Amino acid sequence: MLFGDRDPVDEPGTPTGTPGDWWTTFALVPDVFDHAVAGFALYRSSRRLLDPKLRELGQARVGWCVGSRFVYSQHCKSCRTVGIPDEKIAAIESWETADCFDAAERAVLAFTDALSIQHGRVPDGVFDALRDHLSDEEILELAYIVGTYAMHGALSRALRLEYDAEPRVLAEEPGDEESLSADYTRDELRRIFRVVDPTDGS
Repeated sequence: MLFGDRDPVDEPGTPTGTPGDWWTTFALVPDVFDHAVAGFALYRSSRRLLDPKLRELGQARVGWCVGSRFVYSQHCKSCRTVGIPDEKIAAIESWETADCFDAAERAVLAFTDALSIQHGRVPDGVFDALRDHLSDEEILELAYIVGTYAMHGALSRALRLEYDAEPRVLAEEPGDEESLSADYTRDELRRIFRVVDPTDGS
C-alpha cells in the first residue's frame, strides 16, 4: 500500500517525504515486522475508544521526548489530519508553558512525559487528572500507544532510520588538543573560563 509496485530499497521514498527505510529494515525479520504493523490496527479498530486528537498529541509529544525526529515529524503531520490546529502543534514541544491546551490535553501531555521521560513513574496527581477525562480503557490505549512509539522512536534513532539518520544533535566539537592537554594553574583556568568568585568582590 505504501510503495505500490516499486521496490522501496531500489526506489526509496514515501508520500510523507521520508526515505521509507523503517519499513524495509523491519521487514528483515518478518515476525518483528508483523508485530510492529499489528499495532497500527488499533487506529482502524471500531472498538477503539481514545479520541484521535489525544492519541496524536501523545504520539507527537513522545517523539519529542525520546528525541526522534521521525516520530515527532510524522505525528505533527498526523495531528493536522485529525484537526489539531497549528498553534497547538507548534506548542507541543513546550506545552508546559502554553495556554492553548485544555485540561484533558494537558493531562495527556503530562502522562506522556511521565511514561517517556520518567520511564513510567507517573505521579498520583497526573494520573488523577487523567482519570478526570479518560476512562480506564482509554488510559490503557493511551499508555500502550505512547509506550509503543517511545520504543519506535528509540529504535529509529539507534538504527539511524528515516529522519533519525541525520547526525546526532549532541556531539563534542573539535578543540585544540595540545591546549586541552596542558596543565593549567587555577588562576589560568579562571581566566580562560572567566570564573567569578563571589567572595572576592569581582
